[in-house]
Order: sequence, then structure tokens, then C-alpha cells
Amino acid sequence: MIPAMPATATSSRQASAAVLRFGRFAAMGAVAVLILIAGVWASWGTAQHVMLTKGRERGTVDVARCGPQTCWGRFTPSSEGWQPRARVVLEKSVAVERGRTYTVVVKPGSDDAVRSGPAGVLYAWIPLGGALLLASVVVAGGLLRTRVAWVMALSGVALLTAAFVTV
Repeated sequence: MIPAMPATATSSRQASAAVLRFGRFAAMGAVAVLILIAGVWASWGTAQHVMLTKGRERGTVDVARCGPQTCWGRFTPSSEGWQPRARVVLEKSVAVERGRTYTVVVKPGSDDAVRSGPAGVLYAWIPLGGALLLASVVVAGGLLRTRVAWVMALSGVALLTAAFVTV
């Protein structure tokens, strides 16, 4: 026969288990939130120019040349009050090709341009899509919230797929 444990030992063990569960929940929740904040932060640098276009220089760029990291070409404004430019710089990606014309928004105070329209918005939010995928793993494994994790993962996949198809 095994002797019974005193009531204080059992309640102490339950209390420490509850503290550990709460600690894991708080730590994994903080990691997931940090990943999502980093995704929004990385996306917002470009997304702000694409989504908040009021008062910004909008138009099209005819890509004439491409280097290893950037492409550039002649800018023709579509909004009133702006002058054409001989050269604006567009970040080179798989979605930018020499000889094509893209709608862009010029970043204030520079010659850097970012794609606008649906393709530009989705392209700007790609880091958030990756963050959603990564955070879903943390939410599923660390927080044991599988339904929330599936929603996050499917949202990230949908965002990345829409960006791939549109861009």
C-alpha cells in the first residue's frame, strides 16, 4: 500500500503545474505576437506608399534597364501637379521585367518607386503572409490552439498565393 500524500503537497504540485502552463502560454503568446508585429512592420514600409496614395506622386514607369538589385526607367505621372522624370528606380523582383510598363507610386523625397494597384498591395504584404505561416506553427505547438493556427496558416497561404497570382 502506498502512503497518501499530504494535501499540501498535492495542492503545491497543482499550483506549480498551473504556473508552468501559464508561463508557457505567456511565452509562446509573446513569441507569436512578436512574429506578427515583425511581419506587419516589414510590410508597412512599402504598403504605406501603396495604400495611402492621396497626395503622392502616381503614374507609370517604362522599365528600360535592370541591374542586379534594381530596375529603372522613365516615369510618366498620372496625377496632376507632377512632372515627368527621366529616371525612377523600381526594386527588381521576379515580377519586374525590362521593356514592360508598371503603375507605380513614387516614395516622397526620392526617386524610388513601388508598384501600385492590387499587385502592389499584395506584394507589399508578402512579409505578413510569411509571418502568419510562422506564427501558426508557434500557436499550434506552443499554445495548443490548432483551430486558430489553421486559420492563421490558411490566411498566410491565401495571401502568398494571391500575391503570386496577381504579381
